[in-house]
Amino acid sequence: MLYDYIVKNFEKDEPIFLVELPGKSREAVRQEMKKLTDEGKVERLYNGVYYRSYQTILGTKGKVSMDKFIQKRYLEVNGEVTGYITGLQLANMYGFTTQNPSCYEVCSNEASTKQRKLDIDGRQLILYKPVADVSRENKGALQFLDFMSTIDKYSEVGGDEFVFKLRAFTDSIGVDFRQVKRYISLFPDRVYRNIYQGGLMSELV
Repeated sequence: MLYDYIVKNFEKDEPIFLVELPGKSREAVRQEMKKLTDEGKVERLYNGVYYRSYQTILGTKGKVSMDKFIQKRYLEVNGEVTGYITGLQLANMYGFTTQNPSCYEVCSNEASTKQRKLDIDGRQLILYKPVADVSRENKGALQFLDFMSTIDKYSEVGGDEFVFKLRAFTDSIGVDFRQVKRYISLFPDRVYRNIYQGGLMSELV
């Protein structure tokens, strides 16, 4: 039974894409998912995407995890790296700012336009098209360059603390500076200044 498969293979707040489910045909799976939705066993996020119905510990209706949705839909598709987190959210994650982002920002090969705003179950997502296709090899470099093109807007730290945090950031995301040199010309000139201020210019020589 399809619902048993879902319970066994998907966490309660994990997005379930129609293409991930077994069945004789896509239409048969779609019909079965509609039936499970009508029975209140699954929730439909939007066309072709569902998640299990559940209640939170507060007794309210559970939602799909945005982090899991973004990971499966935009950051890693079919085992291939396809995108990365960017913007204020990224600066907050690595301690450059205490500002909490009001939306999620993602750069992904799955984007069809330069910038698009999406509403996912009442939560905002801004989707950007990358300057070059993101892959496992270049993801760290592109994320770093993207970060360096906007860090002066978001960072609340400077001096030695900025240098320290930036080095920790590049180590954490695994920046390959050979890839940085390959793609740096696709980014604004201020990237060079920010890299210099961050004490990483020697990595580009």
